[in-house]
Amino acid sequence: MPYKSRWEIDIPDTHLASLLLQSPTAPLSKTHKCYLEAARPDTHYFTTHDYRLWSQRFAAGLRKSGLKTGDRVLLFSGNDLFFPVIFMGVIMAGGIFTGANPTFVARELAYQLEDSGATHLICASGSLATGLEAAKQVNFPKNRIYAFDSAIYDGATNPQSGCPYWGDLIASEEEGRAFVWDELNTPALSNRTLALNYSSGTTGRPKGVEITHKNYVANMLQYCFMPTLSPDYEARKERSRWLCFLPMYHAMAQNIFIAAALHRKTPVYIMPKFDFMKMLEYTQTFRITDYILVPPVVVALAKHPAVKQFDLSSVEAVGSGAAPLGREVCEEVEKLWPEGKINIKQGWGMTEATCSVTGWKPDETSTSASVGELNPNCEAQIVAPDGTEITERNARGELWVRAPNVMKGYWRNEKATKETLTADGWLRTGDVAFVDDDGKIHVVDRMKELIKVKGNQVAPAELEALLLEHPAVSDVAVIGITVNNDERPRAYVVLKPGQSATAEDITKFMENKVSVFKRITGGVVFLDAIPKNPSGKILRVKLREQAKEELKGATAKL
Repeated sequence: MPYKSRWEIDIPDTHLASLLLQSPTAPLSKTHKCYLEAARPDTHYFTTHDYRLWSQRFAAGLRKSGLKTGDRVLLFSGNDLFFPVIFMGVIMAGGIFTGANPTFVARELAYQLEDSGATHLICASGSLATGLEAAKQVNFPKNRIYAFDSAIYDGATNPQSGCPYWGDLIASEEEGRAFVWDELNTPALSNRTLALNYSSGTTGRPKGVEITHKNYVANMLQYCFMPTLSPDYEARKERSRWLCFLPMYHAMAQNIFIAAALHRKTPVYIMPKFDFMKMLEYTQTFRITDYILVPPVVVALAKHPAVKQFDLSSVEAVGSGAAPLGREVCEEVEKLWPEGKINIKQGWGMTEATCSVTGWKPDETSTSASVGELNPNCEAQIVAPDGTEITERNARGELWVRAPNVMKGYWRNEKATKETLTADGWLRTGDVAFVDDDGKIHVVDRMKELIKVKGNQVAPAELEALLLEHPAVSDVAVIGITVNNDERPRAYVVLKPGQSATAEDITKFMENKVSVFKRITGGVVFLDAIPKNPSGKILRVKLREQAKEELKGATAKL
């Protein structure tokens, strides 16, 4: 029998905006600050009332610009005070939000622009050159590219490179107050797609993950449920303050810092991007209570000498997700606080499951690398390679999950959807896991080829295809190697007869072709042949074993 969560909660059929903001006209607080610009929190912030109105104004403007129900709007930007407005305004208008990694090069952005079929590209002013080049590659009209920044907060407009300013899409306050979003109050209506969050899934090029209103509502409520089990939950919630430096284009930051924070009435201080020293400074200044981290940041807390110069005493909880984290590092970080105050807990999820699948009761202590137990309304099973369920504890197999937060499917990709979702709703995660004697889940390996670099997904197939364009390369395989609790892409290269190239040649060749996190930072190893099975599939397991031996003997710092 599948493992089932200990908890069951009610998940309504509704529009996400209705759950978070009640209705288009319900009275909302004009004093509670829900989003604040971390660099200018006293002057640049939204109250809940203001946030809804800005979102309604943007929704009304999108409709006036010709946006129809189901149209996609792509935001290419780092974090910004107006990022949550774009997200909420798009879905209020009946559109589908899709966010692109702000470090993308033009080729990567062009792929998402074309694959999503976006009707509007809202592009950070500082990234317009990339946006324009991407649009040119896929014949996207320039008059649908809008320069984006937060100057509009002060009443300014900032059109650039001949592109209209996104403020042109903001309707008047009167039009905004009159705007009414659809009420999706039936199962069929709440199955409307809300977002396309791009993921490489278990393999291959990035695919648009269709997340519905029901998915989003479910996962936000699931995520918010676990903390309520704390006996002092109300007091903790009252004093909670969050700091968002994780990228808001990503499912994790979206679900936690836009949806969950709004639902909990937790103020969020928004940083434009991750800056470790600023993170420490803001924690001290704003008395941040919760750290929502990814492994590289946990490692920095453990290793960086500046940490002890800051007052982090306000922090009450530390969680980590997006990639595995060793327990030893967690214990090192916990020593920054008085004994017993902080217990770092890991969670697990997937873009294909909206965000999170597992969590922890607040009063339980993590003493291992476990990712906790199933969130409310979630089921899981451990499955053998032949498709049979493994029922004994501590036995490894592929983790399958079934829950109301599991995606509708991959955007316009029926083949990939059928490979990942079973007919009865199970999501094949591609992760190897086991359930221990206490019912806690441990994710221990990866069946899928995906590499996780600082929480970002990197598909080996994409890098391999680009490396094969190098004139000296005849064959190649890319795997992830782990350095300081983070993965890095490592290339195994076979050169053409009579051709030569150095490791530096190979890494430099990739620099302008991919984002920084996709570069070959794990090293280049030259082989006579790539190990493959009889059907020609790369035997990555063999390469991973080889890499472990290579790393054992390596003394050079990667």
